[in-house]
Amino acid sequence: MIDPFGRVVEYLRVSVTDRCDFRCVYCMAEDMNFLPKADLLSLEELERVCAAFIRLGVKKLRLTGGEPLVRKNVMGLVERLGAHLGQGLEELTLTTNGSQLVTHAAGLKAAGVERINISLDTLDERKFAEITRWGRLPQVLEGIQAAKAAGLRIKINMVALKGVNEDEISSMLAWCGNQGFDLCLIETMPMGEVVHRAETHLPLDGVRQRLAQEFTLSPSHHATGGPARYWDVAETGGRIGFITPLSNHFCDDCNRVRLTCTGTLYMCLGQEDAADLRAPLRASADDTALEQAIHAAIARKPLGHNFDITRPAVARHMSLTGG
Repeated sequence: MIDPFGRVVEYLRVSVTDRCDFRCVYCMAEDMNFLPKADLLSLEELERVCAAFIRLGVKKLRLTGGEPLVRKNVMGLVERLGAHLGQGLEELTLTTNGSQLVTHAAGLKAAGVERINISLDTLDERKFAEITRWGRLPQVLEGIQAAKAAGLRIKINMVALKGVNEDEISSMLAWCGNQGFDLCLIETMPMGEVVHRAETHLPLDGVRQRLAQEFTLSPSHHATGGPARYWDVAETGGRIGFITPLSNHFCDDCNRVRLTCTGTLYMCLGQEDAADLRAPLRASADDTALEQAIHAAIARKPLGHNFDITRPAVARHMSLTGG
């Protein structure tokens, strides 16, 4: 699948649910209106769409949410997708808030998941409760250790927030190094009506310059297929990545599209244009029309987003599109 700008689309992110057991302040409102369950694709339908993408050239699948592990019977989907590994699919990964990992870490590893991203913005228990509203830090830390014990490679995703956790970035990097985890810093993204976003936006260029005064950072050749740009950290032997949708666009080599739990395909995180895959999926047991709809969508993939921290680029919350 090649878009109008010659980029080969090989990476599909699939939001299996818009629901989450946290209410992170930069991601969603505390009193969210979630989609009716009747609007969601079944797990079998999600597998069928993913299988079509794999046939068309997708090599990497990432399951996201909301929180993917809160969807009932989601591990059955993980296991069935894992069966595609070595059959066109090269990697199956997951982004999670860590709350359900004590229960599911071993199952993820057994299904063929080798690495996961875990969202963790602070190691301060009080601050964690404020950021996530509903989350409990000890539960997440226990889940992280369960994932480590299961043999999963772990990357910590930390949303950098001015005046909130910017004073913890250095200590988080050191903690990740001690644990054997990579760290990825993320700028807030202007999606959905989330208040005070502009006040907490922290450009990561300045953060990297400050970290370079404490750590020896050198450009890394490491790449995961996502938008992060990595630096090796001599003192820890690990890496730190920076995702900078505002200060430095990552669009030029974008190879990703995103499927929501309703069967809507977004060709760009920061654009409203989307394709309905649910209709052709349900219209026939044959996948010809579905594959045609996918090709037509890829042919409309834009060059990049138009993020502006002062206003929402799109009305939908991040939890709907998937991280």
